[in-house]
Amino acid sequence: MTQSQITTPRHYRQLTLEERGQIQALKQAGFTVTKIAEQIHRDKSTVSRELKRGTTEQICGAGKHYRRYFAETGAAVYDKHRAACRPRTRFDQCPDFYAELAVVLQARPRIHSVDSFVHTYKQTHPERPCPSTPTVYRDINKGLFEVRNGDLPMKPRRRVKHDTGKHVRTNKRIYGQSIEERPAEVENRQVVGHWEGDLVKGTRVEDEPALMTMTERVTRFEIIIKLPNYHADTCLRGLQSILNDYGADNFKTVTFDNGSEFAKLSEVTGTDVYYAHPYSPWERGTNEHANGLIREFIPKGHSLHDYDITDIQGFQDALNQRPRRSLNYQCAATLLPNL
Repeated sequence: MTQSQITTPRHYRQLTLEERGQIQALKQAGFTVTKIAEQIHRDKSTVSRELKRGTTEQICGAGKHYRRYFAETGAAVYDKHRAACRPRTRFDQCPDFYAELAVVLQARPRIHSVDSFVHTYKQTHPERPCPSTPTVYRDINKGLFEVRNGDLPMKPRRRVKHDTGKHVRTNKRIYGQSIEERPAEVENRQVVGHWEGDLVKGTRVEDEPALMTMTERVTRFEIIIKLPNYHADTCLRGLQSILNDYGADNFKTVTFDNGSEFAKLSEVTGTDVYYAHPYSPWERGTNEHANGLIREFIPKGHSLHDYDITDIQGFQDALNQRPRRSLNYQCAATLLPNL
């Protein structure tokens, strides 16, 4: 005859205050540890630990001392030990990290992102505990310290896959060489010297100042200059000044948006200019991302009249000195030290 066996595991239950009261009464009645365990249906080691936990020394008359178990004392000591054994949060474990993080994230212009500071801190202080990047974001969302979401760089966004096939657009002309004619070496990011460019505008008025931004595809090195307006002639002069100042040899190709403000860029001397397909900003994704970072310094709708050459240079330096995960936490200024 086969005997059935219960395979459900038995989980340990902590003693209740009622059980502790039983232990106290039985102990005072003279029961041994083994007998007490039998009475309350507990292991004798559990009873033994509880007696040790809740026994205190008492004073009676004539200065005599005796030891006695109290249920309330056992429960209080257990609760105290239970609270102390819980692991502290990373926020409690890493006060120095969070103090330094608050300073660098609130700096203007800021060099570090949350992720780059986490990586840099681990390298600089390998002996100290350091939270992960997701942990820091969770602590910020919970409002655990003075940094708020408004102080943060852009959080990682969901990647959206775009159609990379042939584009057929008949309602907008291409002003010069199409991106489809660009050398194949540009795509694999193995050769330095291929750039993407665009404008960052304060207010959408042609006679208002704008920033011409250039981003190198391999190193993410950023060049930013201020233009008095964004007429086609002005943009041509701006691009030519960049090539002249930094050396045309450093610019094998430049890919721009197909906007009308860039209609004359093919006339530039010193590099080959290519145009992305209309309405396809992802074809210049490196520069688009950099422009998003610039918006941290210059929010949309703010006139660029308020920013001088010192401000613009500060923004450029901050981006080029920021360690990036895409560069294995190196910075663009290190990878292109001659620019």
